[in-house]
Amino acid sequence: MSQIELRPGLADVPVAESAVSFIDGKRARLEYRGIAVETLARESCFEETTWLLLKGDLPTQKQLADFDDQLRHHRRIKFRLRDLIKCLPESGHPMYALQASVAAMGMFYPARDVTNEKSNWESTVRLIAKLPTVCAAFQRLRYGDEPITPRDDLDHAANFYWMLFEKEPSPAIRKVIDACLVLHAEHTMNASTFSGRVTGSTLANPYTVISAAIGTLTGPLHGGANEEVLDMLEEIGNIQNAKPWIDDAVAKKKKIMGFGHRVYKVKDPRATVLQDLAEHVFAETGRPKLYDLAVEVERIMTDILGPKGIYPNVDFYSGIIYQALGIPRDLFTPIFAIARVAGWLAHWLEQLVNNRIFRPEQIYVGKTNQAYVPLSKRP
Repeated sequence: MSQIELRPGLADVPVAESAVSFIDGKRARLEYRGIAVETLARESCFEETTWLLLKGDLPTQKQLADFDDQLRHHRRIKFRLRDLIKCLPESGHPMYALQASVAAMGMFYPARDVTNEKSNWESTVRLIAKLPTVCAAFQRLRYGDEPITPRDDLDHAANFYWMLFEKEPSPAIRKVIDACLVLHAEHTMNASTFSGRVTGSTLANPYTVISAAIGTLTGPLHGGANEEVLDMLEEIGNIQNAKPWIDDAVAKKKKIMGFGHRVYKVKDPRATVLQDLAEHVFAETGRPKLYDLAVEVERIMTDILGPKGIYPNVDFYSGIIYQALGIPRDLFTPIFAIARVAGWLAHWLEQLVNNRIFRPEQIYVGKTNQAYVPLSKRP
């Protein structure tokens, strides 16, 4: 009998030392390289936050300008990659299209030598710059429309909106998209980040690393919660039905989407920031009825389950905002990936510094010392 203690899901088992981000779930504190995420969402931008995650410190003006310029000039994708995306089933989920495209991207930009810092940086820039283009291209192509060419004069958030809708976002819409990217850019050792680090530990190329992370994010227990929040709110229907629906769900121990978190025992700080920024967007798009319903659901849930440390997480409000902007539901998780690629790459680069391939132990519970019975003698 093995004496090794089994910890399902590696719960509370440290698997790496990291300086990328930090969470204090009891104080609603999420920091990127020591800086509070809500400060970055309000005062920084995705490009600057990405540099911070990748490099460890805020950039100088020149560093940020150079990095921004590199991102803007690496947005376009090879025509053969665009042709590959055209061949994917229109009914397929955009996350699968994104994963397949990133894996294929590694064939267009070979980067097998991960000891080459110059090559690693070029791959990092390409992945961050091209993921929005791939996502927007699939969205257009699946409806029979040609992809919209990226614009070098727009920043990361505004350009993504442009490629989806062929119109420039207002300042408020641009800001809320940018903030969503910042808020989703990194979140310590979650499943997709761990998957990326495991793949990276084999010295696989960066496109394979990010493809693996995206694949992990496709699972319903990791990505897609904001889509399910909208489904739940539509099922509740109206404010009058909120309390009876929640009481019934709690009594039946039904999962209430957008509430609770593995780490946070108070309201997710990212949800608070999104609510503040959403008000500016709703002033332009109109205040969605689902948002008012969500606020009421949060109020009721806080009374019932708040004492147990169950509060809204970032997914509770993000889907409502995306829907108000006209973004299709099945693009919500790809947008998560467009943001999180910054954190995945930061962890990949960190993994390479003192790399050791992941090779965890198992507890064997199967048979031993079994005899082989020839096929002719088996019953």
